[in-house]
Amino acid sequence: MTTFEQNQYNRQVVRWLTLCATVVFGMILLGGVTRLTHSGLSMVDWRPLVGVIPPIGEQEWLATFDKYKQFPEYQKINKGMSLDGFKVIFMYEYLHRVLGRFIGVLFAIPFFYFALRKRLRPGLTPHLFVLLTMGGLQGLLGWYMVKSGLVDNPRVSQYRLAAHLGVAVVIYTYMVWLVLELRPAAHTALSGLTRYARWSPLLVGLVYLMILSGALVAGTRAGLVYPTWPLMGDSFVPPGLYAMNPAWLAAFEDVVTIQFNHRMFAYLLFLVLNLFAFQVYRHAPDRRVRTAAVILAVVLWMQVVLGISALLQQVPVWLGAAHQGGAVLLLTAMLYVSHCVMRAKP
Repeated sequence: MTTFEQNQYNRQVVRWLTLCATVVFGMILLGGVTRLTHSGLSMVDWRPLVGVIPPIGEQEWLATFDKYKQFPEYQKINKGMSLDGFKVIFMYEYLHRVLGRFIGVLFAIPFFYFALRKRLRPGLTPHLFVLLTMGGLQGLLGWYMVKSGLVDNPRVSQYRLAAHLGVAVVIYTYMVWLVLELRPAAHTALSGLTRYARWSPLLVGLVYLMILSGALVAGTRAGLVYPTWPLMGDSFVPPGLYAMNPAWLAAFEDVVTIQFNHRMFAYLLFLVLNLFAFQVYRHAPDRRVRTAAVILAVVLWMQVVLGISALLQQVPVWLGAAHQGGAVLLLTAMLYVSHCVMRAKP
């Protein structure tokens, strides 16, 4: 295979992976909307190989609704819900699951085609196989999360929610990084960027942990306990922090502590990322890296505004989904800057 042919194939793979990453991003947004509309427990069974076709006709809808009535969410929260109301929440969860299946097909068929036609760059196949495996396991993890809400307490476990979102974000991040690696190299002078190359993976990790922190907030609905800013109620440090026994458990199960930790993490990340973006901008030797630093700063400020707005308005669906999407965009921007400085050449 000539270098020209390999470059052509690389561009094809880049377009395919970019499409997959974009759809996964949409899946993360739809997952947020499903959670915010309290639709995730409307489908009480899991049929991974069938079930693509939704209920058709009044009798099928009534039978599906009767299944839902046997579970605690209907009995304790949605008692008396109409069939039309059930159809709304059902369709959010249905679309979420169907989109998951679509992503599997969108990834698997081109992957096997490229592999069989030997169009994949050497060393890329194992990475793509890992992504395929993670996608399959993500479906299992999603059902494992839903099952936690089909019991006495009709809410999914915040731990399983964080794990489900966390794996989705890892899949997305993996795809984005492969796209950045496969794109034609734009050589950047190494001078002045070495120190930032060392720090950038840590900052990527911090943004990811911030997303997981947000999942804990969402899973426990901790964002509703103090819908005020910059104070939490009447004080910056609210009463009752880490009041559980053992104290460390409060960071995962006490709504006041969870919201406080999320705020503190956000303040820390805001300061650190602004400083990082400013320093990279100052020392970057070319326009591409400076542009990446500006994008990072802009997305960071946008995400802060979205977070504060969602808090003050008690997390309406559109703002909650926008804040979740903004977190993934922030991670994307950080990945791009990180790739720029880590792949700089002398």
